[in-house]
Amino acid sequence: MFIIELTYLVPLDRVDELLADHVAWLNAQYDAGVFIASGRKVPRDGGVVLAVGDDRAAIDEIVATDPFNVNDFATYRITEFLATKVAPELAAFQQKLPS
Repeated sequence: MFIIELTYLVPLDRVDELLADHVAWLNAQYDAGVFIASGRKVPRDGGVVLAVGDDRAAIDEIVATDPFNVNDFATYRITEFLATKVAPELAAFQQKLPS
């Protein structure tokens, strides 16, 4: 599982210019089953996405296509972790430690 943290590099009025494109990008990843949660940071200086997958390279490729990234509107910090304990609603995403 991955935490993708975006930090804006441009003022919010510029971010809002690409927001519809960014939301379309998010929706495509939800439809593909990769993203399971996302939202704005508070204060609104970026956003956070929770993504599922076993391949960091695949996540990097997805992040590279975000309109905010393509247009240099944000930087990205990607943290991989093993979700070994989850709420019942997230049981499908629970991971095991390697043996």
